[in-house]
Amino acid sequence: MVSKESGRSETMLKGIGVSPGIVVGPARVLLPDATRVSSRSIGGEDVAHERERFRVALRETRAQLLHIRKQVSEVLDEEHARIFDAHMLVVEDELLVGEVEQAIEQERLNVEPLLQRIAMQYADKLAGLEDQYLAERAVDIRDVTRRLLANLAEETVESLRDIEAPCVLVSNDLLPSDTAGLDREKVKAFITDLGSASSHTAIMARALNVPAVVGLRSATAAVHPDDRVLVDGARGVVFVCPSEERLAEYAERSRNQAEIRQELDLLRDKPPETLDGYHVPLTANIELLEELEGVDAGGAKGIGLYRTEFLFLGAKTLPGEEAQVEAYVQAAQSQFPAPVVIRTLDLGADKMPDALKGRREMNPFLGHRAIRLCLGRPALFRTQLRAILRASVHENVRLMYPMVTGVAEVKAANALLQECMDELTEEGVAFNREIEVGTMIEVPSAALVADKIAPHVSFFSLGTNDLIQYTMAVDRGNEDVAHLYQPTNLAVIRLIDHVVKICRRFGLWSSVCGQMASSPHLVPLLVGLGVDELSVSPLQAPVIKDVIRKLYYADAVALAQRALISDTPEEVEAHCVNMIVDVAPEVLALTE
Repeated sequence: MVSKESGRSETMLKGIGVSPGIVVGPARVLLPDATRVSSRSIGGEDVAHERERFRVALRETRAQLLHIRKQVSEVLDEEHARIFDAHMLVVEDELLVGEVEQAIEQERLNVEPLLQRIAMQYADKLAGLEDQYLAERAVDIRDVTRRLLANLAEETVESLRDIEAPCVLVSNDLLPSDTAGLDREKVKAFITDLGSASSHTAIMARALNVPAVVGLRSATAAVHPDDRVLVDGARGVVFVCPSEERLAEYAERSRNQAEIRQELDLLRDKPPETLDGYHVPLTANIELLEELEGVDAGGAKGIGLYRTEFLFLGAKTLPGEEAQVEAYVQAAQSQFPAPVVIRTLDLGADKMPDALKGRREMNPFLGHRAIRLCLGRPALFRTQLRAILRASVHENVRLMYPMVTGVAEVKAANALLQECMDELTEEGVAFNREIEVGTMIEVPSAALVADKIAPHVSFFSLGTNDLIQYTMAVDRGNEDVAHLYQPTNLAVIRLIDHVVKICRRFGLWSSVCGQMASSPHLVPLLVGLGVDELSVSPLQAPVIKDVIRKLYYADAVALAQRALISDTPEEVEAHCVNMIVDVAPEVLALTE
């Protein structure tokens, strides 16, 4: 089929649908890597201009680094701020600067390729040295070079926000901080070469209600600027230069889905109870305060997971105690008296603001992140704990630690929390001394020692995205092994079953806040395993409530028991899908 508008043949790309919705629009293609620069010849009369461009970029970069250093010094301490002193030395290195300017004069090329080549030569030499300190300076050179190149291109971190007209964004990849900064009035959908269904970028896409398909591999190569693109975020399909027939087909599908969602909206005020009267509290996951209005509109009651790190990723400056108190109070007041679970910072891996970036890690997902990072930076952690405690005067606030691996981390965090309580008491600041404290269970070690952690907390929340990733040893951002990321794997189901039983033994309540809870066909399995609460994307709340209300609890328990003795993930998946076909087939029209 041929597109009438462009005259080009329709091309279909298949990826991973991570945020549902159907969008048609012109493509805005971003270069896959800001460090890929073009080379152009210049005349003798342009040498001075090119050298001045370089000097301006150096000054801008130096000013940015000074600003970041000041932020870190204020929020953390002087020791962490010194990380950026090494970056400053790169900008002020007369030898490097002189060599680049000499190359402009001799080779008569624009500054970008010359800077990139010379800086990388320095970095490669340092990286090969046995001296660990000097070898680590290679990372500083590469980071500063990227910043210089961005300034030369007059691009900033906020460049995505400067898109002027509605479009479909096409990129090699997007960081969670990129996604958090998207202008939803302009970016109607996005597609990427890389990514997975459970990546933090995918989570942000769902939170923002931006249809998205990731893991397409060749999107940036197949799509030209201003091509018309049709994105099917549920099926994970993208059509480049769609034909008139294709557009008509999807217009009809979009109308049908809208009718189904209108019917589901009628469930907003109805309780999430099974047909035989079993109540399953339904709360919402949020990343941004802008989502608060959508919590009640979707039919959820309360917030089961407030991912506070997006306060940091979406901000130009690190939020201090007062700014955090304001955000947490806003969330608490909007939901009162329903509970609001505020998770402490889960920074690290692919979620790190520029101001906190330090030494580059070989494997950041298994590195200094989440509770480890917070315990390692007590000034940062104290600021957040004090802010959450101050917000707890609204007695619906609960506090939760991310990615704990054992009881020692919980004890250390609780000890710091107690110190913050004592400080606030001395200052005469009100807070709820009986605030409920819980932990995420998203690492197999934490699940296996849940009985040791349980006496120190009030609840567990299962973060199934990471739990599956670490249980199956699968990088959830690697499309080559995506088929091994299996929520219905017996090992995962047994871990969930084990944690739920520990909760019952110790009188704790349990929740699932990962993507499993937002997957309609897996809801009967989780209910049958005895999970007390489901925390889902606000947009998925009507669909999940529909499934709950059409279930018999007894049937869900029978499904869970079959799953616990099944041989393969595919067998469990089939049982789950068959149940949805029987009880709520309408939800399949929204996902297939």
